[in-house]
Amino acid sequence: MREIQFREALREAMNEEMRKDEKIFLMGEEVAEYNGAYKVSQGMLDEFGPKRVIDTPIAELGFAGIGTGAAMNGLRPIIEFMTFNFSLVAIDQIINGAAKVLSMSGGQISVPIVFRGPTGNAGQLGAQHSQNFENWYANCPGLKVVVPSNPYDAKGLLKQSIVDPDPVIFMESELMYGDKGEVPEEEYYIEIGKAHVEKEGTDVTIVSFGKMLSRVVHPAVEELAKEGINAEVINLRTVRPIDYDTIINSVKKTNRLVIVEEAWPLASISTDIAFKVQKDAFDYLDAPVVRVISADVPLPYAPTLIKEALPNAERVVKAVKDVLYVKK
Repeated sequence: MREIQFREALREAMNEEMRKDEKIFLMGEEVAEYNGAYKVSQGMLDEFGPKRVIDTPIAELGFAGIGTGAAMNGLRPIIEFMTFNFSLVAIDQIINGAAKVLSMSGGQISVPIVFRGPTGNAGQLGAQHSQNFENWYANCPGLKVVVPSNPYDAKGLLKQSIVDPDPVIFMESELMYGDKGEVPEEEYYIEIGKAHVEKEGTDVTIVSFGKMLSRVVHPAVEELAKEGINAEVINLRTVRPIDYDTIINSVKKTNRLVIVEEAWPLASISTDIAFKVQKDAFDYLDAPVVRVISADVPLPYAPTLIKEALPNAERVVKAVKDVLYVKK
């Protein structure tokens, strides 16, 4: 094992697959000459050349469409959005294009494409640059939606996404690009649609994904342990498909569930998980399912209001104590 940054894990995944298959190429704003807005693609232009690492104009609708058409014709594009907030400009190409071609062609035309880039808040960037659309894309049949939480997951999941025959939405975080973690020396892939139990526990199940794990859940679990509360932590890894079996099996053991998600409340990933658990594991629940999510407002700019709006470790600790009926 060796320790690398999140951005390096993503770069290694792309490099390894591009060396194997000349049909794979990277396209997006500043991915080539500038080495990527977040330096994810550093050095890739030098190795693969301008035909496979392609700078684009500020025109997400255009290059998402080019990528979708290229995938329909046998290539394997990786389309980088500088942020998924900007993917809204290209959402027609993703939802009405890439996601539906396989079905509308009667299974004759696949679209092996990856749309990747950062999601969620990254500090004081304003409401238009601080949104989570994981649930939007996960709502659309024909797409797979991946949200890694550490360098190990990032590399293995991105490699699997690149070789997948279907369109994949791969959502990262600007705050995580410098995070360090261990990855194996040998090549590996991580299955899409399979959650990972990061920590086994007995008292409560905590389900989350993406940067919420490292920024919110892990600190909360450490604090709970000091009080003798043993939480089981599930890293979803992908939010379409969702690994309901792993969640339900955990709830059958702990009898309590807290879901942590950086998203607005209505129709969130946590909403769907809560419904599924009450439907398939109702008799095992000893308390109502509790969600720790963002406030139902555009993210404010003031840091004091940002702190109030977003999930944090203190709110997770309170939620766990609520489902355990622990007196404050």
